[in-house]
Amino acid sequence: MLSALSLLFVMMALSIMMLFVLHSLSHSDARGIREWTLANALAALSLPLFAARGLIPDWLSIEVSNALLMVTSALMLAGFRRQAGQETPWPLLIAGIAAGSALVAVFHLVLDSVATRVVVTSVYHAVLALAMGVTLQRTIAAAPRRYPVRFTAWSAFAVAAGMLARAIVYGLRANASLRLDDSPLNIIFFSIGTLALPMLTLGAVMMTNAAIIARATYAADHDHLTGAHSRRAFFALAERERARAQRRHGALSLLLFDVDHFKRINDSHGHATGDRVLVEIVLHTQATIRGVDVCGRLGGEEFAVLLPDAGETMALQAAERLRAGLECASRPGPGSLGVPCTVSIGVATLAPNETIAAMLSRADQALYAAKAGGRNAVMAAQTGVERMRAASAG
Repeated sequence: MLSALSLLFVMMALSIMMLFVLHSLSHSDARGIREWTLANALAALSLPLFAARGLIPDWLSIEVSNALLMVTSALMLAGFRRQAGQETPWPLLIAGIAAGSALVAVFHLVLDSVATRVVVTSVYHAVLALAMGVTLQRTIAAAPRRYPVRFTAWSAFAVAAGMLARAIVYGLRANASLRLDDSPLNIIFFSIGTLALPMLTLGAVMMTNAAIIARATYAADHDHLTGAHSRRAFFALAERERARAQRRHGALSLLLFDVDHFKRINDSHGHATGDRVLVEIVLHTQATIRGVDVCGRLGGEEFAVLLPDAGETMALQAAERLRAGLECASRPGPGSLGVPCTVSIGVATLAPNETIAAMLSRADQALYAAKAGGRNAVMAAQTGVERMRAASAG
């Protein structure tokens, strides 16, 4: 038969299990793991004290166990705030723990009232669970995956609601007794308390895993130096945009550019300066192009910009803005790249049934022509028909 005592041991077992899960994440750089681990360790320590009521001194099973559980809630909140990049109001939390512990002692040692102690502890845990829910709710929009944050936030709100209901019920029952094998109502409230910490910890683990996966995905899809899309990610996006353009009979253009005389920059100013120039070029490029456009680093000092829904005229205008903007940025003054540099740009627009590789090859030929013409220039790629006409004329 289900009893409050068995529920306490279930919660202790779940807390220990969560310790192993959290330990598996301890070597990651995820924030909040330390606080959540300590919270579950304290819970695993406090629950046997609570369950041993009558077998050990009352101050251990009442004052110490409740104080440890109060610290547990404070640590869970601190972990969620740390993961969200927010400061933890430790003076306020410590004051709350001290006040709650003092009230528990008063209603045990001075005015012995189990119901009042339940009200005090329930209100304390409800307030902190509500604070967890509010903290998490404010981070949903910026989360890499929203479901884990929503799950954890609503779990916190559910815990807060359960604890407030518990406080109200026992507040109305001045003479209520709280025995480990008491009424079904006690079992319900013990069940809420039993599931609270494991459920919140599960949510924390889900959020941590989502953040780790998001960082790994970003690292795989972006160049580590400049933050531009990696070659693999760029071509994957280009293939999707090509399929979309052909399906909807839309336009798609590509800018291919590299830094003029980049080796000279490295030789004259050093590789660190060359790296900084590449970073600044990507920053200027991303500030110039549209939000739907994609900038990728194809290798070395060579970059590409994918322009969805952009025909040749729009692509040439974008390329000229980019070329002129980077040329201005290389001049002395605010926002300068630090060293003089320019770029040459080849522009290609997707032809019917053309592959990305073929479009890139045409853009590369246009880039070569821009360099051959003196660099710091924009050149449009020829289509297949134009190349045939040029060959015939020759």
